[in-house]
Amino acid sequence: MLSDAAQFTVRLAENDADLRAAQRLRYDVFIDELGGDGPLVDHDARLERDQFDPFFDHLLLLDEARSGDIVGVYRLLRDDQAAQVGQFYSEDEYDLSVLKRSGRKCMELGRSCLARDYRGGAAMYHLWNGLARYVAEHNVEILFGVASFHGTDARSLAQPLSLLHHRHLAPETLRVRALETSFQNMNLLPEAQIDRRAAMLAVPALIKAYLRLGGFVGEGAFIDHAFNTTDVCLIMDTDRLSERRKTIYSKEVKA
Repeated sequence: MLSDAAQFTVRLAENDADLRAAQRLRYDVFIDELGGDGPLVDHDARLERDQFDPFFDHLLLLDEARSGDIVGVYRLLRDDQAAQVGQFYSEDEYDLSVLKRSGRKCMELGRSCLARDYRGGAAMYHLWNGLARYVAEHNVEILFGVASFHGTDARSLAQPLSLLHHRHLAPETLRVRALETSFQNMNLLPEAQIDRRAAMLAVPALIKAYLRLGGFVGEGAFIDHAFNTTDVCLIMDTDRLSERRKTIYSKEVKA
């Protein structure tokens, strides 16, 4: 892992060059690694992009030990920004009415990824530390966004999806629901038949991290054939975070 010698800084994208660098990293992860695609993906230039990019803030993780290479990204859309574009990205997959009616300040997270060499080390904590500062600056109360399992065969994901449904389903006041156009029931196994250890091993690291922070999942998964993923919607109410979890979320990390 190169991250052991990394020197991290976190900032928002400032220009088109920053955005293109973020889109190149997204291409490496979501297209090359995961086999995704989309109508605006530029395969010749190796850019993973869509029509929402101009409206999002793009949080960047840079490794100054490698000439400021962008090695991590997060896409952020506050509710006031979503009003400009007319919707949240996630509304193509989930009915977000319960969040939009809450009267609380919401922000969507998406396209979170790290370069391959930076996974499993301190990089994600630095990126989250930057995210925590952004959340505090904008007084965000509810964080949400889709996160993905690789592949579209729900039967092969029965253990982890059922675990999420039985153990981590959002309370009704936060329970968004996958759209019927590609709704996948996550209640595939009775709770007694879940091998919890095997199920958790099958849950992607990013989803597990949100769960450790007190996050929940919405009702149902969404099968995204274009991206070759099975998506769940994660929701985190900052008021519900325990003091221990707040410390994890916002702590300084030295690397």
